Amino acid sequence: MAEIIKMPKLSDTMEEGVVAQWHKKVGDKVDDGELLADIETDKATMEFESFQSGVLLHQGVNEGETAKVDSILAILGEKGEDISHLLNGNSSPSSEAKNEVKAVNSSEEKKSAPSESVDLSAINAKIIKMPKLSDTMTEGTVASWQKKVGDKVESGEILAEIETDKATMEFESFEDGELLYQGVKEGDSAEVDAILAIVGEKGSDYQKLIDNFGSSDTEKEVVPKSEAKVSANTNNEAVSRAESIVDSGDRIKISPLAKKLAKEQNIPLNQLKGSGEGGRIVKRDVENFTPTSSSSASSSISSSVTLETKETPVSQMRKTIAKRLSESKFTAPHFYLTIDIDMDEAIASRKAINSIPDTKVSFNDLVIKAAAAALKKHPAVNSSWLGDTIKTYQEVNVGVAVAVDEGLLVPVVRNADTKQLTTISAEVKNYAQLARDKKLQPQDWEGSTFSISNLGMFGIEEFTAIINPPNACIMAVGAIRQEPVVKDGEIVIGNRMKVTLSCDHRVVDGAVGSQFLETFKTYLQNPVTILA
Repeated sequence: MAEIIKMPKLSDTMEEGVVAQWHKKVGDKVDDGELLADIETDKATMEFESFQSGVLLHQGVNEGETAKVDSILAILGEKGEDISHLLNGNSSPSSEAKNEVKAVNSSEEKKSAPSESVDLSAINAKIIKMPKLSDTMTEGTVASWQKKVGDKVESGEILAEIETDKATMEFESFEDGELLYQGVKEGDSAEVDAILAIVGEKGSDYQKLIDNFGSSDTEKEVVPKSEAKVSANTNNEAVSRAESIVDSGDRIKISPLAKKLAKEQNIPLNQLKGSGEGGRIVKRDVENFTPTSSSSASSSISSSVTLETKETPVSQMRKTIAKRLSESKFTAPHFYLTIDIDMDEAIASRKAINSIPDTKVSFNDLVIKAAAAALKKHPAVNSSWLGDTIKTYQEVNVGVAVAVDEGLLVPVVRNADTKQLTTISAEVKNYAQLARDKKLQPQDWEGSTFSISNLGMFGIEEFTAIINPPNACIMAVGAIRQEPVVKDGEIVIGNRMKVTLSCDHRVVDGAVGSQFLETFKTYLQNPVTILA
């Protein structure tokens, strides 16, 4: 008897999965325990084994496509078995009834047919949508196209580099054919599920796909920013016009990204020499441009008359940071607690540790360790607001803010309370480098229970930080400063450091936050208590 295999929930935060690869095709025999597919979750790509035996009768999700947890992933049964009743009983038949059952196909075609009843079945081309490459991604920017219109594309080849809110990632095509259309220019953005590209047979009338995109009841129409619709018979000419401009009466062939960079750097286009195909100006030509004396003089005269400005497009990462921090600041009622700490013993302890060969720790490492130990004593601070409940975490996972060009990333030191100081130091250094190289993975920044932001290395003595949701608190660490202090009745030079705890008042009260800071202060003023 045929049985449904549902999209599994392979991580605690997983809501949907992508079939990265099928290891069995329809008609293949599958044994219990055999590898069925590779499933990409919100944290990693994992192998998924079948827990049933039989023939693979139906694949509910194509390679590269996404499906929600518990939707139909596959159906196993006996060869030739009727599975139409299983497909009809599913809550989302439009995305799962593909090609095995004629009755279901007929029903789905009626649902998804364009309102004008345009027949698209004869068009041998497929739309590739802007992918959702991270759990928080709502739109993507095409950093670069690796294929141009007219190029042959094979499944698995890199089609484009997509800049998400967290990183720039390579996007592979899951279709074979010719690249007929690019829906988003280099440097431009489009919402998730907008038309990214169309791949198919040369000469296909793909314009009908564009004209009818989003016209069905089951597909939401999302149009990419700055996308211009063009007719099929004039598309190549229009693309050519989009990739070139007229300057001083002469046509200049230039890529959109190079044009954008030249405009940002105020470089006259007629002074650029193209090294691309057919003399086309590309990105490297702009980057390698050396201004002539005449162009410098012209620029100087212009700047004396006109106020020069520069508009920089906002990256996906900064957009997401802005959105999350705005939600945090305007939703969570923040209050702040500041404490001044004697750092003499911390300085002495760090000096002693760093005297050990091949060992080097920072003050920030000591702060992380002391905070983790204090969180273990005050679990109420290691919590999150969930609306009807407050979640208190058993693990102490400390997020450490790292500055990158586009803003801040917060990689996580997991179980920081159980780790040695040298281990914490090595992890933080590694995360910082990965963040700067845009190579952090989702599992690196997810799951923090508390966060630390340290601006002491920039000479900032005191500041407040915005809580990193879903954390209830974030600690802002200032610089160590020397000032006169009274010790044993005498005025001496002491080393002091201020830290400010930002608290979500829905979770942490003033007394709880104060007790946490007092414990943190005790640990940092007596480092031996956390180094044992």
